Amino acid sequence: MKAQAHEQTAAQRRRQSMLAVQVGLAANTLLAVLKAVVGVIGNSPALLADGINSTSDVAYGIVVSIFVRLSAKPADREHPYGHDQLESVAAVVVGAFVISTAIAIFWHSVDSVYQLLTSRESSEGASLTALGIALFAILLKTALCLWTYAQSRSTANSAVLALAQDHRNDIFASSAAAVGILFGRWGFPWVDPLAGAVVSIIILHTGVEILRSATDDLMDTLPGRELAEEIRTALDDVDGIKAIEQVHAHRFGPYLMINLTIGVDGNISVAAGDGIATEVENTLLKRIEFLRRVYVHYHPMGGSPPTDN
Repeated sequence: MKAQAHEQTAAQRRRQSMLAVQVGLAANTLLAVLKAVVGVIGNSPALLADGINSTSDVAYGIVVSIFVRLSAKPADREHPYGHDQLESVAAVVVGAFVISTAIAIFWHSVDSVYQLLTSRESSEGASLTALGIALFAILLKTALCLWTYAQSRSTANSAVLALAQDHRNDIFASSAAAVGILFGRWGFPWVDPLAGAVVSIIILHTGVEILRSATDDLMDTLPGRELAEEIRTALDDVDGIKAIEQVHAHRFGPYLMINLTIGVDGNISVAAGDGIATEVENTLLKRIEFLRRVYVHYHPMGGSPPTDN
């Protein structure tokens, strides 16, 4: 019964994750076309740069959708713990795309500022249509960001969380484009690309944070204090544990595998020690969400010294 409930939860989680990826991909495709076309026709470097950002979003959205689908594959001989870590790999892909996009936007924006300051030609600024597209993008991305964050909390999917963070970046980017377009129409065309350069720095910071979080999962970073405390609290009611000496956790997508070392009374039998270890496993599997496997090593503590014959 518990295994069936677990499978239903996992299937629901996969559906939610794929929905978040597909909705984001559709929105980014629409915005990429609108921003790029209007950015060129409407004479807005900031909106065009934002369009480049959305185009890269489409590219890595396709990659992420592939990785999220592959992560649903069941365990096999070569991958006994399943393929859930592909979600963290997908998050690394998102982080890498975000960083490369930030660098491209910064370079384009700085070059545009230089061209405007050294050129003797006057600029009339961007069109009202460009401003309207930027405002539309802000509204759409705000709604999408809030919804995707909710999906990431529900699914505990690092790839979906990375997408939500990128949607948040897009709000900043489109806001900067709107501000730049407005100032450009007021006679300050250099503000348009300069705003893009400022936002690219914010985007770069987010990309680094996405990479850091995803690589922590892939490199088996030790569990945080909250998880360690949750484990110790869950085992307070288990009789026979003298000490909890080591707690190591490995993350596979949203799931955890825990290696635990406990001390037991040295005078009890091996069978009694095995019974305590089994109770520890069952208790943690019941109490800790997304825990897939528990391995318990026990050794004697405080036993009576051997007697001489």
